[in-house]
Amino acid sequence: MGIIESQLPERFRQEIREQIEIYSQRRTFEERKSIPDTTEIPIQDRTRWFRIRSIICVCVDMLGSTRFSASMNESATAGAYQLFTGTAVAVFDRFEASYIDVKGDGVFALFNGNQPYRALAAAVTFKTFSKEEFVPKVKVATGITVGCHIGIDKKLVLVRKLGLKRYADRSDRQNEVWAGKPVNMAAKLAAKTVDGELLVSDRFYEAMPDEYARYSCGCNTGQVGQAKTLLWSGVDLTVDGKFDFEPAYCLKSQWCSIHGNEYCEKLLTLDE
Repeated sequence: MGIIESQLPERFRQEIREQIEIYSQRRTFEERKSIPDTTEIPIQDRTRWFRIRSIICVCVDMLGSTRFSASMNESATAGAYQLFTGTAVAVFDRFEASYIDVKGDGVFALFNGNQPYRALAAAVTFKTFSKEEFVPKVKVATGITVGCHIGIDKKLVLVRKLGLKRYADRSDRQNEVWAGKPVNMAAKLAAKTVDGELLVSDRFYEAMPDEYARYSCGCNTGQVGQAKTLLWSGVDLTVDGKFDFEPAYCLKSQWCSIHGNEYCEKLLTLDE
């Protein structure tokens, strides 16, 4: 039946009709091997999308942000948000993420599918920052206990810009939309973690078999130079209908105070 004249003024119904017309058209998909620059992502052609077979999404989200109240302590709230999101953006940028976006009190970064070790190193770096710097600094300043959620997934995405075309040098009413599993699944994985945990999909975990990504340096177990322990533990997701994979894998450690530098640099050399 649709929206009728007596329900809504014509000028608003016209906008809705235009979007329904676009929906009715056949979409085209252009294959891309890697994440494109945002200036290349289509918006003028309303039915054109890019298809990228494999990208990695790292999602970080502030744990405990609901305890802040801007009306009660606006300086502390603003400072915590800026420290968390500002550092996430800066860290992911330094690790050369191809795309970074801020969503509320969280950030997601996209890496090409052949960069699992770089993505992991970026996630562990932010995890270490949260544990060593963010959590204690906010606790001292506000008395509030915070933390971070972190999740990673890897799969196909479709992308285009949605919103209004650029007008008079304004582009603030358009944004890239990454349709597919990685961003959604990474956010859901992050939501399942407690502070100090990194949760990744099995398809991401399987993409990084090197021992530098999977095994401890041995410092915490006294096994330096001997058989090293596996850092990851399996998490059964079979009863959780939100995920299209099973299991996930959880990492609780951060960069080692002795060998972290070495491990980080090594991981950055392992991608194809």
